[in-house]
Amino acid sequence: MEEEKILIIEDEHKIADTLKLGLSEHDYEADVAYDGVMGQKLFSENKYDLVVLDINLPGINGYILCKNFRSVNAHVPIIMLTSLIELNDKVEGYEAGADDYLVKPFEFKELLLKIKVFLKRSLNQHSAEPVVLRAGDLEVNSDSKEVKREDKLINLTAKEFQLLEYLLRNKNKVVSRTDIATNVWGIDFDTNTNVIDVYINYLRNKIDKPFQRKLIQTQIGMGYILKEP
Repeated sequence: MEEEKILIIEDEHKIADTLKLGLSEHDYEADVAYDGVMGQKLFSENKYDLVVLDINLPGINGYILCKNFRSVNAHVPIIMLTSLIELNDKVEGYEAGADDYLVKPFEFKELLLKIKVFLKRSLNQHSAEPVVLRAGDLEVNSDSKEVKREDKLINLTAKEFQLLEYLLRNKNKVVSRTDIATNVWGIDFDTNTNVIDVYINYLRNKIDKPFQRKLIQTQIGMGYILKEP
């Protein structure tokens, strides 16, 4: 079996080199870039299965890199490394297209666990047949990442798409914030933040607000439900 290839973009050489060594010991092939410019170059020249991306980088910062990567590859998992823990910083990362966050300092085994989860999820998505999910006049193509309502295209960020896809796969069923946190953000997501509520509102503004029928509903004390009209 071919080794899965990971791109590490981290300006702290000790951290980057330690991550590369640790990943190689777990049978992953890893390339390292110590600045944003080199990270952009490596990403454009090679095919990677996952990216580990620091935010505060010389040359090009992590938010911009993440947007650039997403513009050419909507599927590659991106895990951001950061010392920024404010809600707005996390939202900015998710808006840029990050799949998950890891706050410094962190344990290598925690990063390794996230990498395994996202690579497995990515493999399952690519091996599955293209799926079109529907609820009323809402249509979501899980392969092309295209979202339509009343045949109008709706642009979503990567995290908004993942949240909508999860709600659609569980349509007419109440899902708790813990369910959403585990399945959309990851097993160790801090449910004490209101990131989930922020993203539900983002989705409502794009999926529901411009249209007469409202699909996403709040079940007070229980969670959220996307109801077939």
